[in-house]
Amino acid sequence: MSPATSRSNDSVSSAKMRRPYKVAEAIKSWIVEQGLQPGDKLPHEQTLMELFGMSKGTIRETMRVLEAQGLIVTRTGPKGGAFINAVSEPMASSLLSNYFFFNKLSVKDIYQLRCLLEPELVASLAGNMSEEDLARLEANIQKYAQPALDAEGERLQHIDSLQFHIILAELAGNELLGFIIRFMVRMLTDLTVYRRLYEPPNHELWEQGFMHQKDLIVALREGRSDDARDIMREHMEVAKKLMEAQEAEMARRFMLHAP
Repeated sequence: MSPATSRSNDSVSSAKMRRPYKVAEAIKSWIVEQGLQPGDKLPHEQTLMELFGMSKGTIRETMRVLEAQGLIVTRTGPKGGAFINAVSEPMASSLLSNYFFFNKLSVKDIYQLRCLLEPELVASLAGNMSEEDLARLEANIQKYAQPALDAEGERLQHIDSLQFHIILAELAGNELLGFIIRFMVRMLTDLTVYRRLYEPPNHELWEQGFMHQKDLIVALREGRSDDARDIMREHMEVAKKLMEAQEAEMARRFMLHAP
């Protein structure tokens, strides 16, 4: 086979590979145009073939693409078929996490965004939170009101202290902002656990984090927006510095014990 023929075959193969994804985008646009909602059933396979001028094989592959994306679910039986599905946040986070799977995210990467977004989030929440919401934050910080006694305690305290920020993000009132912050916090939680960043005991990290969060709750309750912003900004900057030190310490330990 000549190089020219090989390139031609590769181009044809690539076009075939892309076609189901192009049809998937066309179907998504059609769903919006038709005003369909989660739970609505897509037309039969034959109808989709006619609507989009595609073969049975392409439509079936397209359905697999949409199902992998979480946008449809298929059911068998007399009343089965392909149904529109609302993508859940856990699935969206999982898909986005897969994008970063082979990218070596660092504490610095995550805190760069947290330092920008979370101070503004709490500034918008100050004076606008119910007592029930504030009670959730207060109950959360009681889980780590005392320093940890061992590595397992350190691990749990790291996870619980990050849950404080998940609660705040759930109250954002801006779905995109809330999702981004929740995603970053979950990524940081995973990074902390997988890289065992909780293992070097760090009393300052616990103490500073606990005090900042305690002060923040007071500012939120009293509606002191500027103070809430400043407290969260300082909280993020201190946590960034100390967590980067944890990361560097674990890297140093790894190098010392490397074969």
